[in-house]
Amino acid sequence: MAGRVVIISGGGTGIGLATARRFARDGDTPVLIGRRPDVLERAAGSLPGAVALPADLADPADATRVAQAVAERFGTVDVLVNNAGGNGLLEPRPPDGTAGPVAEAAHDWTTAFRINTLTAVLLTEALRDRLASPGGRVLFLSSIAAYRGSGSGTYAAAKAALHPYVHDLARQLGPRGVTVNAVAPGYVEETEFFGSGMPPERRDARVAETLNGRPGTPGDVAETLHWLASHAAGHLTSQILQVNGGAERGH
Repeated sequence: MAGRVVIISGGGTGIGLATARRFARDGDTPVLIGRRPDVLERAAGSLPGAVALPADLADPADATRVAQAVAERFGTVDVLVNNAGGNGLLEPRPPDGTAGPVAEAAHDWTTAFRINTLTAVLLTEALRDRLASPGGRVLFLSSIAAYRGSGSGTYAAAKAALHPYVHDLARQLGPRGVTVNAVAPGYVEETEFFGSGMPPERRDARVAETLNGRPGTPGDVAETLHWLASHAAGHLTSQILQVNGGAERGH
């Protein structure tokens, strides 16, 4: 399975970078996409053969530009990992009290869907005709929050919105031999999701929910994504796999 073209949004840090490293070890070509050119270039420079394509994937023109660049350079996409996203509450917000609660809610919900849902949908739609057929793999990053909420509801709802898209896309692409799945991690350390960090008592509570007594790592998620992209997972599609140490079970 060596020599595949692997598109990874949000590939400059955290889970995305760990995923790029995992595929690069197989001799695959990671194509890293993200909003911060300096972060992407640094990440790509640390990986053999990696390519950086800076873009804001919530912008249809940027998503289209990425697809055109991929088409010109590679032709076919073997694996698409929709990892871009994050905590919308860390994005720039109106000054406290200046917009009013309804306007603030509109901002927070729109931001969450823009960075977590729209980025994944636009990149997928831009590249769907480029997916290797048969054998293509489309992967999404959901979250444990999609099952239990996220406090504000915005992030959880944005991630949960990907689930029906996974099922519909799997149905549409299945006849082409393309599988579509999502991974829903629990608490993962070594990412930028919590900004400057999580308070120790909150971290301890998250770890205590697991059955193996430890937080997740970007590598845990990367290995799952890598397996889902393998030949061994060729008959697995339209699934949401939880990677959370047993903090959330079933579904």
